[in-house]
Amino acid sequence: MKTTNPVYTGLPTTIFEVMSRLANEHGAINLGQGFPDVDGPEDVKRFAAEEIVGAPNQYPPMMGVTELRKAVAASNARFYGLEVDWQTEILVTSGATEALSDCFNALLEPGDEVVVLEPLYDCYLPLIRRAGAIPKLVRLTPPEWKLPGEALAAAFGPKTKAILLNNPMNPAGKVFTREELQVVADLVLRHDALAICDEVYEHILFDGRKHVPLMTLDGMRERTLRIGSAGKTFSLTGWKVGYVTAPKTLLDPITKAHQFTTFTTPPGLQRAVAYGLGKDDGYYRSLAGDLQAKRDRFGGGLARLGFGVAPCAGTYFITADVGPLGLEAKDDVELCRLITVEAGVTAVPVSAFYEGDAPGTFIRFCFSKRDAVLDGALDRLARWVDRRGRAGA
Repeated sequence: MKTTNPVYTGLPTTIFEVMSRLANEHGAINLGQGFPDVDGPEDVKRFAAEEIVGAPNQYPPMMGVTELRKAVAASNARFYGLEVDWQTEILVTSGATEALSDCFNALLEPGDEVVVLEPLYDCYLPLIRRAGAIPKLVRLTPPEWKLPGEALAAAFGPKTKAILLNNPMNPAGKVFTREELQVVADLVLRHDALAICDEVYEHILFDGRKHVPLMTLDGMRERTLRIGSAGKTFSLTGWKVGYVTAPKTLLDPITKAHQFTTFTTPPGLQRAVAYGLGKDDGYYRSLAGDLQAKRDRFGGGLARLGFGVAPCAGTYFITADVGPLGLEAKDDVELCRLITVEAGVTAVPVSAFYEGDAPGTFIRFCFSKRDAVLDGALDRLARWVDRRGRAGA
């Protein structure tokens, strides 16, 4: 039998699925997968239900319903001062992952190079490689997650087609400063490259931070693609509604890739997201504020137990260093397995977000859970740390 495509053939099962299976097997509290354990706003869900029952459910326009494309354009203006033509510069996709796939397939050619920052979301490398392009990896390391300027500059070259920037950054919880973004923009302009920006956590920033899209920097408007997600903005990850903002010349081929991938997205969900995007500023403040309180609740608890807690400026995730606990384990994968089996709490190893050697004692927890769940996880970890301490005494 002829061989199948080597990018996907033999690709291991995602670490999220592996750890979730282990959590189920041992009855662990699963803080590995990145989604809230409660659904989003009731009014947005009811709007969707009424649309599904009362409005047509046939193919909507391929680029997205008018209401949502106008709402995305209005959000760009409202939050970032970006003036966008909703008719030619907005595309609705079935989630941000589809948006990324469409961008890679439409813009990359075999032999192109794409600068990618590690740690990274696990779909990035397979999608880039399936498009025939070559990822050039630049490593950020915990706990500071500092952008390495020299290494970043060295990754750019004559074959660089684009940089893929995840900001706010999963799994690091890092929010890039304007100064760091300027370093990225200068390199993109110098090398006549594109910027593909995964900004799905744009409204989940903490401690008074404000999201700065790379697209807003001088010279970047015509060479940047900005990807957003209703799943993250409204805690409705199962809806899989994403959107791309891009200049017309770049969006046109991306639209063709979308046309032959999913073609469209459920119209009732699109119109409900359009309604949601129009919610008042209080909603957006409460989204970030509620998650900041969960970050502080869980991160503070981890610190009291002796974990080293890395800074978290945004997203659903907090990174913790298990090293200070003095555990004997081969690497962070074994540590996560140990904590799942012995403590009954599941995290994911940060090494899963790197290619090749990676920091060996850092693990990622998702804190977008009910307070009772977070407190229960901390209680289990406290008992486990105590048992470990007494066993080693």
